[in-house]
Amino acid sequence: MPNPCLKKRASFLEKEKKKKKATCSSAFSYNKEAVWGIFESVDSAQVTAITIFIFLSWQKSYMEGDQSDRKTNVTEDYSAEAPPFAKSAVEEDPSSWRLSLDSFRIEKQDSTDHGRQTWSSFLRASSRKQRKVSEYYKKQERLLEGYNEMEAMTESGCFPGNPTEDEMKQLAKSERLAIHISNVANLLLFAAKVYASIESKSMAVIASTLDSLLDLLSGFILWFTSHAMKKPNHYHHYPIGKKRMQPVGIIVFASVMATLGLQILLESGRQLIFKKGPRMDKGQEKWMIAIMVFVTVVKFLLMLYCRRFKNEIVRAYAQDHLFDVVTNSVGLITAVLAVRYYWWIDPTGAIIIALYTITTWSRTVIENVWSLIGRTAPPEFLAKLTYLIWNHHKEIKHIDTVRAYTFGNDYFAEVDIVLPEDMVLNQAHNIGEDLQEKLEQLPEVERAFVHIDFEFSHRPEHKSKF
Repeated sequence: MPNPCLKKRASFLEKEKKKKKATCSSAFSYNKEAVWGIFESVDSAQVTAITIFIFLSWQKSYMEGDQSDRKTNVTEDYSAEAPPFAKSAVEEDPSSWRLSLDSFRIEKQDSTDHGRQTWSSFLRASSRKQRKVSEYYKKQERLLEGYNEMEAMTESGCFPGNPTEDEMKQLAKSERLAIHISNVANLLLFAAKVYASIESKSMAVIASTLDSLLDLLSGFILWFTSHAMKKPNHYHHYPIGKKRMQPVGIIVFASVMATLGLQILLESGRQLIFKKGPRMDKGQEKWMIAIMVFVTVVKFLLMLYCRRFKNEIVRAYAQDHLFDVVTNSVGLITAVLAVRYYWWIDPTGAIIIALYTITTWSRTVIENVWSLIGRTAPPEFLAKLTYLIWNHHKEIKHIDTVRAYTFGNDYFAEVDIVLPEDMVLNQAHNIGEDLQEKLEQLPEVERAFVHIDFEFSHRPEHKSKF
């Protein structure tokens, strides 16, 4: 006769065994609600960057057959297996040590899964979650585009689309021409607007004219900045060049423009208090309209011309031309309405111009200050760097640090990689130097620093000063 205690014990163990098996089998199950939570709380680029870091050490140790150190005791009920993206990377080419781009691609799903809905379904769907999923996939697509660039760079040895030396000289010549054209146009248009201000006596037109006066001053600042950057003086006072002159010049430029806006704001408020408005006859009105329309059209064409360039100084001119288009249009409309209808429209228009001036150029100051104080690069860019570094050489065992931060308009990149402890010095040096040159080919990177180590469990090399 079987012992009841033993029977209960066997039944209890069987239940525990089933419970443990169910828990382990559900560890990799696809939980829809959990995925929604991840989409809502975690940035896609951060998820991808973390995934790459986790996968890096796993893949190379797998390729080299060094699995014995990482084996764990598992019960017969649970067998650990590699993540799906890792298995796909291994199955494609078991002999390769590189990260496979295809292993990070997203499987195409229905438009409803991606949040790409028709207008009618968009109105009735749970739009917030759907939009977040759509944004997630769009970020992933942009990230994969960056990986494609890194893949092409790894295969060709240079960044795709980098201009040749002759093309760079021609581009620099075109940028200087754009600056000279803008300065000459600002001088001529300023003279025309002075005449329009004298004839109209409109506060809005005068505000636009003072803006043109400061354009000349600011143009001189930007021209001096561009001229100074052409003489870097590497070996004496400026060992890494003068590229920081560019954001400094733009900050000075924007500060002057914001100060002008404040002055116009005060004068317009005074006119509203004392109830003063512009007065002009029909002839003066026609001259004022003709001059302001001509100035606005010329400024619009200059804006289109300068926006073709990527140089920050030339783009500052483009922003200034766009600003003039807005202020000239507002000044013209308010001056005409003030003469024909109500006197208070003119100082009100001048106040609008002043507020727009202060807001626009204050934002420009803040953006350039951020670029000078060493703000970190976005996660998408760090993930792209990580992909490039890991695929650089098969002897790279670990990536300890990937850091990029602004120092002007471009990034400084700092990378710590781990190479075998017994590697000879000249081979380790060549791997690090080649990686540094490859990183500095990226258009966003001005300077790269590669640190080589033989382990990654040490304390940070740099001591914090704060």
